[in-house]
Amino acid sequence: MSELKAIGRHAGTVLIGQLAVMAFGIADTVIAGRYSDQALAALSVGAAIYISVYVGLIGIVQALLPIWAELHGARRHAALGRSLRQSLYLCGFIAAVGIAALLFPGPLLRWAQVPAGMQDDVQRYLAILAAALVPSLLFRIYSSFNQSLGRPLLVTWLQVGALMVKIPLSVWLVAGGAGVPALGVAGCAWATLVVNYGLLVVAVIMLRTQDIYHPYRLWVRMEAPRWRQIAEFARLGIPGGLAYLVEVTSFTLMALFIARLGTVASASHQIAASVASVLYMMPLSIGIACSARVSFWIGAGQPERARHAAWTGFGLATFFALALGAILLIANQVLAGLYSRNPAVVSLGSGLLLWVAVYHLADAVQAVCAFLLRCYRVTLVPLLLYSILLWGLGLLGGYALAYKGWGTHEPTQSASSFWIASTGAIALVALCFTALLWKAVRHSRKDGLRAEPVAPA
Repeated sequence: MSELKAIGRHAGTVLIGQLAVMAFGIADTVIAGRYSDQALAALSVGAAIYISVYVGLIGIVQALLPIWAELHGARRHAALGRSLRQSLYLCGFIAAVGIAALLFPGPLLRWAQVPAGMQDDVQRYLAILAAALVPSLLFRIYSSFNQSLGRPLLVTWLQVGALMVKIPLSVWLVAGGAGVPALGVAGCAWATLVVNYGLLVVAVIMLRTQDIYHPYRLWVRMEAPRWRQIAEFARLGIPGGLAYLVEVTSFTLMALFIARLGTVASASHQIAASVASVLYMMPLSIGIACSARVSFWIGAGQPERARHAAWTGFGLATFFALALGAILLIANQVLAGLYSRNPAVVSLGSGLLLWVAVYHLADAVQAVCAFLLRCYRVTLVPLLLYSILLWGLGLLGGYALAYKGWGTHEPTQSASSFWIASTGAIALVALCFTALLWKAVRHSRKDGLRAEPVAPA
């Protein structure tokens, strides 16, 4: 099978699953909004806090994929099983941090000046999600394990099936019925908790019963923590998780800054951010698929095939980004009109979508590069670039253009200033990441980088 076909098939399967997961949040927004404005407002605040915590944690888990793909490529099946069991210790550590953050959001809510009447609903929502965090992270480990084996279809089917359960369950628990009282926004969280535990149970059953997992000897006695290996997990995972956090918070803070410009600006920005988030699923899926292939060939001791897979994924992501960007350039007004009937919102939103078209091209390049750089163990420099460029040039630059002016130019008082600055920032990130990837691929050697010292499995 050619690399293009293998990466394309893997990425397409992952994309369906990622869109299903994204639909969880969209469904909750619609359901809560139809129930009450108060529920929707509480969901907006609670979901922003939860996503900020959750994305950082899953970034750590996702970074384990290249380690396991290397071991798979080296055919060290028993070692892969040991590595998977060791990852459970890391999962326990980061879950404890995440649960603490979700159970005690009071200081953050007060700092953000969230209305006192809303804080109880938000805290109740987050407390329930704290209980759902452990099964969610464990399922993410199962997902990364399958992706490292080049078998994402099992995960995608589970994610799509979970969406079919999540939607009616949220409707029932939010609005009540059949003897269950209306739970409001807490109903969304309870539905998520039930679905997460259901996914974990099914994943465990699959691991116990499916023949494809037998070579990895997953169910032998649990070993004591191997701190060297856990430290390697953390060295790769923590910078990756923090990088995800920088990306998410740059969008979150942008929305807060734009909110000062009024309802029309906020609504138009929401259109642009929503489209950009959906489009990001494409390079995310390609990045996952490509990193699995590159790490497989590194583990197999074939760096030339790893290089070929890396640039194949890079080219595939660039091609689709250009195609999707062209669609946005042509259909920006039509897309904005699907979100709103307000002519002012449609006009401003369609203008922002022109910037999203350019933004997406750079975003797709940097996203795939970020995944591939982890295959070559390049993690700290990308985090520094994210922090300096996305927070500095992108966020603060946009704020300066909109509210402070720049040189002799007066403040624009426009949401487009934030998107202009962010597009420039993400373009610089993409250029820097491409240079880093070229250097890493060029200097890769036949013996590669391994997740742990080579030893008999």
